Amino acid sequence: MNYRLEDLRYLMARLRDPQHGCPWDLQQDFASIVPHTLEEAYEVADAIAQEDFAQLADELGDLLFQVVYYAQLAEEAGHFDWLRIVDGITRKLVRRHPHVFPDGNLHTPAGSLAPLAADQVKARWEEIKAEERAAKADAPEQLSLLDDVPRALPALSRAQKLQKRAAQSGFDWPDSAGVLAKVHEEVAEVQAAVASGEQVEIDAEVGDLLFSVVNLARHLKVDAETALRSGNEKFERRFRFIEQQLQTADKVLAECTLAELDALWDKAKQQGL
Repeated sequence: MNYRLEDLRYLMARLRDPQHGCPWDLQQDFASIVPHTLEEAYEVADAIAQEDFAQLADELGDLLFQVVYYAQLAEEAGHFDWLRIVDGITRKLVRRHPHVFPDGNLHTPAGSLAPLAADQVKARWEEIKAEERAAKADAPEQLSLLDDVPRALPALSRAQKLQKRAAQSGFDWPDSAGVLAKVHEEVAEVQAAVASGEQVEIDAEVGDLLFSVVNLARHLKVDAETALRSGNEKFERRFRFIEQQLQTADKVLAECTLAELDALWDKAKQQGL
């Protein structure tokens, strides 16, 4: 017999039982669980990147448990319950897919609507989200497009989302050429800041440069977070190769010249690492 979602929810309630539960789980609250949630989300992403689908099933279970955990905490505090979560996301997705549920009813049989292209679906999705944000605002005229961009997002992802949101109002470069020119401009400003020796200015200019590079990635239809993760993995593969080569040659990394290390780096590239 396989366990079901209700069994997982029951397990969570047992862990939080005031008399017979787990001491560690009883100490947790919303804030203390957040770091675990972020870690589990990244482990899901890593399993997908590695195409390790057996591991992915386990990681998705860990991530699902985070949602169950928050639901239990919320129900104990009287904020909302599990059904509110399920009902809310289902209603939202029905509302945001009028090309699939034209009458807003989840169980209406599929009709004969003309299919939409992916870019049309995406555009309509953003329009509906904008309508939802306006409906939530007490004073729509004062609502910022950036209000619901989460501050807890990784910096690269948040930069990309801020830029994307601003672009909806026309605050954007018409093409990647302008963004690339801006990147070069920011590089020059970093160089000037370095020459000045002012650390506060250096920090600010490096931040501007990173923000511009994320903007360039967005214009080139590259996800900045994914691209940097891939770059990290590439660096790790090549650096490990250098370590292995030096170990085979009975050499110490710290005692090698930069030219020697650079030659090994090029060798790693030639091997497709």
